[in-house]
Amino acid sequence: MKRQATGNLGEKLAAEFLKKKGYHVLQTNYRCPEGEVDIVARWQDCLVFVEVRTKRSREFGSPEESITPAKMAKLRRVAAHYQQTQGAVPASWRIDVVAVELDMQNRPRRMEHIENAVGES
Repeated sequence: MKRQATGNLGEKLAAEFLKKKGYHVLQTNYRCPEGEVDIVARWQDCLVFVEVRTKRSREFGSPEESITPAKMAKLRRVAAHYQQTQGAVPASWRIDVVAVELDMQNRPRRMEHIENAVGES
């Protein structure tokens, strides 16, 4: 499975995982001039931006360890753009990470939801 297909599968699994936890997925693959975020969801009165990281092995670290400071800054800019351009969004927001590790049969071996993984700055 190619890298992009692995990422797409991880995003699909993460969206299903969040829905089972009670999250309302508003949008997937939100793109703007500032960049892209994998999932925009709502949890109670909070807007949640979710970065999904999917890996098949830990050879180069865990999925969540692959988020660089530059990517964190980009996610903050994307979140700000979304809030400025969308109507009636909750004032409360955060950026979460869902780490997905797949086995050789493309089944999730580990899925971890890390709330507020990327702070405001």
